[in-house]
Amino acid sequence: MKILYSFLSSLFLTLLSIVLPAQQTDWTHFRGSLLNGISTEKNVPVKWDESSGIVWKVPSFGRGWSSPVVYGNQVWITSETNNGKQMYALCYDFTTGKELYRIKLFEPEKVFSKHEINTYATPTPCIEKDFAYFHFGTYGTACVNTTNGSVVWKRTDLNCDHVQGPGSSPIIWKNMLILHLEGTDVQFITALDKTTGKTIWRTERPRDLMDKLPRIGKKAYITPIVINVNGRDLLISNGSAVCIAYDIQTGTEVWRIVQGEDSTISMPFSENGIVYFFTSFVTVQGEGQYCELMAVNPDGKGDIAGTNIIWRKKFPVLQLLTPLIKDGLIYLVDTRNTLQCIDAATGNTFYTYRLKDKYNASPVYAAGKIYFPSVTGETLVITEGKELNILSRNRLPGEIYATPAILRNSILIRTSDFLFRIGIK
Repeated sequence: MKILYSFLSSLFLTLLSIVLPAQQTDWTHFRGSLLNGISTEKNVPVKWDESSGIVWKVPSFGRGWSSPVVYGNQVWITSETNNGKQMYALCYDFTTGKELYRIKLFEPEKVFSKHEINTYATPTPCIEKDFAYFHFGTYGTACVNTTNGSVVWKRTDLNCDHVQGPGSSPIIWKNMLILHLEGTDVQFITALDKTTGKTIWRTERPRDLMDKLPRIGKKAYITPIVINVNGRDLLISNGSAVCIAYDIQTGTEVWRIVQGEDSTISMPFSENGIVYFFTSFVTVQGEGQYCELMAVNPDGKGDIAGTNIIWRKKFPVLQLLTPLIKDGLIYLVDTRNTLQCIDAATGNTFYTYRLKDKYNASPVYAAGKIYFPSVTGETLVITEGKELNILSRNRLPGEIYATPAILRNSILIRTSDFLFRIGIK
């Protein structure tokens, strides 16, 4: 009888797990575990301030704009102190906010200049079971065992002249850790064996394109995505002069779209088999400088600019945040502080709304709502849809440059002053 009861109980739990949607329990990369900024959480905070809705907050140690990543009960970020002379991995308990690890990973002999709004700890780490990966651009990359805080491996020989500081976040793909190092001197993408840190492949950006650019224009700060096209996994990476799809197994170029004269920052995004990305700016006589948002059919080979671009839309130069796409609608705030909702199928605009604040962190989505954090510490919350509906404006002390994480009925927001967990108890 006990055996039968145990069997029926196990069967019931199995069926229940199939019927009920799984709660999103981890947030493993910049813009989430699927690199798309979308959370599956259904019960998420909408209103908060410094005195309400806060589960815990911990004061900032050093400085950094990396986003929090979460696996199990651990929250990881990076930070730097003494103007980049020390670079750290920091771990906090998700439940209580208690600091679990403070690991000094790098002490570079020389620190180069950066942009005034950037930090030396801007790339977001990535995490999986038992291991987290930390990237500080030219200053070093490391793997940490999250069960005991030990350093598994380090690399400090992957170098470039960022000029304005590091910005590209690493991603995990199967056995690989994918890194972008694109400076004014060299521009390359590399895949490391995530277990050992050894190089699996390394691909240079095309010299015939990069050599045409001014030195300052060769740098880029994007984080790539991976999509599957006809059974083949492609790494989509939009550099300063070109967006390229690489075979992620080998680093071999599959297709390209050439456009741009300077840095790219916003990462590509995708939905329903279509790829979207911002180019860097172009200069056109009589029109000045602008960049474009492009929608592309990624099924092609070679130069596909003449055949696979579905639509293109002009924008102000130097788009910083990565737009959010959900159910055929693209949401973004451009560098002139204009909130927009765009039809992903046509590029037509459903609405625009001028905002006062700057928005450098990328928007995130949960339960029919989009969250836009501003540099002033305010998070604007709107409902999804073709008409603008502002639900709340929520202010915290400090500036927000780090993209939030949404999971387990909570939002993790990093400001310049604190790391907050905002929740529904």
